[in-house]
Amino acid sequence: MDPLAVLLVLVAVGLTVLVITAPLRAGRAERESVREEGRVADIDAAKEAKYREIRDAELDFRTGKLSEADWKAIDRQLRAEAVALLRQADELTGATRG
Repeated sequence: MDPLAVLLVLVAVGLTVLVITAPLRAGRAERESVREEGRVADIDAAKEAKYREIRDAELDFRTGKLSEADWKAIDRQLRAEAVALLRQADELTGATRG
């Protein structure tokens, strides 16, 4: 058999495989995109919950349910957790953009 014919058959088979598997490869990228969007949504929900905790702690302090020392300790911890969530969101959105 002619080497050129073998080469053409291999190229034809390779192109056929690429065309047939294209939807499968696209599906993987789409699933990864959906997964990333889910992570972003989870972090956004966690941020909102953390902000709510900060507001609730401040309200508890203002209504006298917490002493100033307790409120400051709780507030410092909650704000540190909020900053960590903001950093995670920045890393994730930076990874999806870049």
